[in-house]
Amino acid sequence: MKTIIFDMDGVIVDSEPLHFEVFNKLLGKFGKKVSVEEHSKYIGVTDYDCWSELKYKLNIPVSVEKLIEMYKENFIENINDIQMVDNVESFIKNVYKDYSLGLASSNNRRSVDAIITKFQLEKYFKIFINGEEVKNGKPAPEIFLKAANEMNASYTDCIVIEDSNAGVEAAKAANMKCIGYKNPNSGNQDLSKADLIIKNFNELSIEILESLFYV
Repeated sequence: MKTIIFDMDGVIVDSEPLHFEVFNKLLGKFGKKVSVEEHSKYIGVTDYDCWSELKYKLNIPVSVEKLIEMYKENFIENINDIQMVDNVESFIKNVYKDYSLGLASSNNRRSVDAIITKFQLEKYFKIFINGEEVKNGKPAPEIFLKAANEMNASYTDCIVIEDSNAGVEAAKAANMKCIGYKNPNSGNQDLSKADLIIKNFNELSIEILESLFYV
């Protein structure tokens, strides 16, 4: 059975504005902040990779582990503000009987679990992988390879849907087809290596998905 692997933040849920808000709220405790453009560089990467770099770059005087824990707490506290991306729910409902669906997110386990519960995604998806389950985050392909392996799917039978440069790079490194979703809230992401770029999920159909395997 053909397989679709979804990223979560910016693809299923429009959470990047909240991530940016929580990001700067946390950095503000240390007298620091980042611009929207600077924040967009960390979209798609794991919490550990993100905060390891920022701790060094901004000389933040607490451990990476503490920064991640503070970030998780702030994000979870505001999770009710998050909504699903336009038309993604109807797309999921249209394809889940014809495709095996998986979710592979760089976000942490606690946040992924909270999103799954809030939007009742477990009835559509076979597996959920979070960034804490892999050693090498995006743009390394490990998270997508793990998702495919857990679903017993051939890599060449998988389509990945991503909104970030790191995610697209990871999908192509995994030898999978990739749809780049141009989410305006995800910053200026380079999706040019994707096999197809969309601006709305209502652009997709079973026929278009099938055609990707013949590109």
